[in-house]
Amino acid sequence: MTEIATRAATAEAIYDAPGSLITLLTDTAELTCNTATFDEGAAGAPVHFHTKATEFFHVTAGRLDILVGDEVHTLDAGDFIAVPPGVKHAFAPAAGHTASVFVGFTPGMGRFDYYRLLGRVNAGEATVQDIKDSSATYDNHYAESAAWSGRRRSAEP
Repeated sequence: MTEIATRAATAEAIYDAPGSLITLLTDTAELTCNTATFDEGAAGAPVHFHTKATEFFHVTAGRLDILVGDEVHTLDAGDFIAVPPGVKHAFAPAAGHTASVFVGFTPGMGRFDYYRLLGRVNAGEATVQDIKDSSATYDNHYAESAAWSGRRRSAEP
C-alpha cells in the first residue's frame, strides 16, 4: 500500500439521506474509510451485513446507537467497535443526540460508488430499488432485526 492523504478541503462529501453527510476519505483494495455525520433524528444505516470485510466505527463526537448481531450498543465519543463479516448491524445517532463517526472497512470494499448511489437516491436521481439491485456489487445485504426496530428513537421517555 502506498501513502494516502485526503485533505478536508478537497474531500468529496455526499448527503446520502436527510440529516446525514458522508465524507469520502480513501477507497483502496486494503482499506475503505469515510466519516459520517448525523443530525439528531437522522435514520442512519438500516440493518445489513457484509460478507467480505470487517467494518469498524470510532465515534468522534456525540452518541451512536449500533446494532451488532442482536444487541444494540450505545457508543459515546471516543468509543470504538468492529463488526466482523457476516454479522448484521445498523447504526444511527442515539435518541436526542447527533453523532460524528469515523467508519472503515478492511479489506477495502470499493464503496465510494455505493455512497454516490445513496446520494443520487437522496437527490431523487435514482431509486431505492437501485440500492437493492446493487447488493451483490457493493456487498451490502439487507436484513431484519427486532432489536433494532424496537429501540428507542426519541429523546422523550
